[in-house]
Amino acid sequence: MVSTFGSVTGKLARHAALVAALVLAGCSSVAEDETAGWDAQKLYSEAKSLMSKGGYDQAIKLYEKLEARYPYGRYAQQAQLDTAYAYYKSGEPDLAILSAERFIKLHPNHSDVDYAYYLKGLANFNEDLGVLGKVVDKDLTQRDPRASLEAFDAFRELIERFPNSKYVADSRLRMQYLVNTLAAHEIHVARYYYRRGAYIAAVNRCQSVITRYPNAPSHEEALLLLTASYDKLGLETLRDDTGRILRQNFPNSQYFSKGTTDWWKHWN
Repeated sequence: MVSTFGSVTGKLARHAALVAALVLAGCSSVAEDETAGWDAQKLYSEAKSLMSKGGYDQAIKLYEKLEARYPYGRYAQQAQLDTAYAYYKSGEPDLAILSAERFIKLHPNHSDVDYAYYLKGLANFNEDLGVLGKVVDKDLTQRDPRASLEAFDAFRELIERFPNSKYVADSRLRMQYLVNTLAAHEIHVARYYYRRGAYIAAVNRCQSVITRYPNAPSHEEALLLLTASYDKLGLETLRDDTGRILRQNFPNSQYFSKGTTDWWKHWN
């Protein structure tokens, strides 16, 4: 009996020691979080410091802790906006957009909500879209212009809602770029259809460029492709009318350099 009692007490002692070790380990892990006693201002200032050094991932973690511990007040609101920027800078456009949209929804009357719209536009903005982009060996018909359209809408909404915002001038420039590249994308698709004999589809794309993207540089080629497509469809009146419009608007067009009456047949 003594031996059995000693064995039981030994097991209990070992179990108690194990529990104590686990408790101490837990306490140790809690103690390792140096931010445990930080207030909202401290969390925010440290996150901003990390942002200034390019430590966007670490800054995001601090912003998340700030919002979790102090969900109300100006620091939490600013943390939400800064999180959107941090995601944008760290190459996470989808998360940046979600963060910006969340800020807009939660704080529609915030003094910096125009910046949230601007960030949403920037995150969608893709400078490599269209034939003006740097990637020239990729079929643009396979590229989805949706992000560029969403960027355009975000910038447009910013300009309409906040005409005095300091981000308006840059937004206008980006919108013009987007108009030009979206038009160029449509022309690329129109060319694709034309060369495969889908002339009605080519006509529709060219008409879209003319009506949806006024003053875009691609108008010249849109009118040329429209003329050539009407010719293929046997619509001579529409062909001649479109040709006259092209000549009136672009009298020095390169497409007239062939010097033949059927100049539209030599564009490609």
